[in-house]
Amino acid sequence: MSTAIGQRAAVWAPQVEHVELQVGSDRVLMPRGSGGWWESPSPLSPGTDYGYLVNGEGPFPDPRSRWQPQGVCGLSRAVDFNAFNWTDTDWTPPPMSRAVFYELHIGTFTEAGTFAAAMERLSYLHDLGVTHVEVMPVAAFHGQYGWGYDGVSLYAPHEPYGGPAGFQQFVDQCHAHGLAVVLDVVYNHLGPVGNFLSRFGPYFHNCYVTPWGPSVNLDGPDSDEVRRFFIDNALMWLRDYHCDGLRLDAVHAFIDLSAYHFLEQLTDEVDALSASLGKKFVLIAESDLNDPKVLRPREQGGYGVDAQWSDDVHHAVHAWLTGEQRGYYVDYGAIDQVAHVLHSPFYHDGRHSPYRRRRHGRSPAGLSPHRFVVCLQNHDQIGNRAGGERITLLASQARVQAGAALILLSPYVPMLFQGEEWGASTPFPYFVDFHDDPVLSQAVSEGRKNEFAAFGWPLEEILEATDVQTFAKAKLKWQEMETAEHGALREWYRSLLRLRRDILVCDPDGLNFTAVQFDAAEQWLSATSQSVTIAINLGTGSRDLPVDRSTIVTLASTPLIQREGAVVRMPPESVVVLRHMTG
Repeated sequence: MSTAIGQRAAVWAPQVEHVELQVGSDRVLMPRGSGGWWESPSPLSPGTDYGYLVNGEGPFPDPRSRWQPQGVCGLSRAVDFNAFNWTDTDWTPPPMSRAVFYELHIGTFTEAGTFAAAMERLSYLHDLGVTHVEVMPVAAFHGQYGWGYDGVSLYAPHEPYGGPAGFQQFVDQCHAHGLAVVLDVVYNHLGPVGNFLSRFGPYFHNCYVTPWGPSVNLDGPDSDEVRRFFIDNALMWLRDYHCDGLRLDAVHAFIDLSAYHFLEQLTDEVDALSASLGKKFVLIAESDLNDPKVLRPREQGGYGVDAQWSDDVHHAVHAWLTGEQRGYYVDYGAIDQVAHVLHSPFYHDGRHSPYRRRRHGRSPAGLSPHRFVVCLQNHDQIGNRAGGERITLLASQARVQAGAALILLSPYVPMLFQGEEWGASTPFPYFVDFHDDPVLSQAVSEGRKNEFAAFGWPLEEILEATDVQTFAKAKLKWQEMETAEHGALREWYRSLLRLRRDILVCDPDGLNFTAVQFDAAEQWLSATSQSVTIAINLGTGSRDLPVDRSTIVTLASTPLIQREGAVVRMPPESVVVLRHMTG
């Protein structure tokens, strides 16, 4: 049950003595219904501002508010979703087997930082070769700017981005440009400001503690309605905003010991919505567990999630290219680990992890490669650094090109992070707008310093997350893409994506690696599939790569790479992509 136009206002508050509905200056005592719900006989008209008083305190915004035009601490506003004229009736998203993801953050993707401004770049993304736009969280959070992972009004699109109507328009235009939309949602915790859920009911319990505070109540007393709150939220984004899928943040933080796990219930209900609407939705998990149970079918005891991020692929490639072994990168850096993740997305598949000081993970054998989303960069791996540095500041352009080739021509689902394709100079540090709360700002600052202790970064290198300039620095500079150096990298990415598309059109299995060879001493690696060979020479000496007459040089990181008869001569710090021509 939720607040909706044409229905009575309703709110779940099972343990309170009385609830009042405030509309304007009028307050009306709400009758207690069944199951801990309170319902008002007065319908809410579109545009009505309202709130709830709980035991005489408040008014607080509706926990299921669809619109927070005055911020997350202000009154809620009723919305008529039927007022928007959708134009995507015939839209069908591309399958995951052919997907290319592009992760973006609305607030920094453009200078204006709005849904409307982001729409102006959709043609560019389509031309680049992107099929799916993965949008970092848009649920309303405190302040004007932030990453979005501290949302508190989970049903309401952030007002500074453009609110509900703005997000509907954005999704509709993505579909008009041939782009599917996957929205990042956060169900493992809420932000510290504007989180009034505990005023209404037991949404959290102290039995388990997460890095963000008390765990969400998924298996304790009254947890049925708490689970309903989050599942109804997921269904809303898919049904009312026409999103094509959801990326579920940090599912390893879902603590649920019940027989019917929250993830299993969520996939059940999303599948039911999919069947009723005749549209396939995808759920993508972020999981630190390396547990294939997340993806295995429900009939096999799994949770049935469609896909998940694979951090091991990123970590292995990143550490090899950059030589970095701070923090969790201590587990990586060897070339044989790169060879492993090109065959299997989990490096930690039951082996010992020095960083964790224990065994970690389980083999994902039998799961299709397109169940795993991989990347060279994403918001976490850039943002969880002292200065939010991108890999272009940590490795040579040839090494970045090598990493891009491995990711974009892998059998997995590749994902780019905004601006990666042209080597954007702008960092993407963590930022949050807590300027009106000095105590909270200081807590965030100290927390970041403690978090980075394992990486050994000097304190002076850590950008202050609460400084508005940290946010301003993260905004993309689209004009730099037109310079020669940035333009060359962008063309490299476009060519790789074009090659990927052409191969998959002809052969869905054409990118499955059949052989990976390497030499740890000489630092060269070649990965071969039915359609291509990616050869990388990161050593100090030249290398001759044997080829047959049916192989052509498709892409090379330097004009010094050339074919001489049955070999391709590769200088140090270079990468080449060879196409195997058949028929």
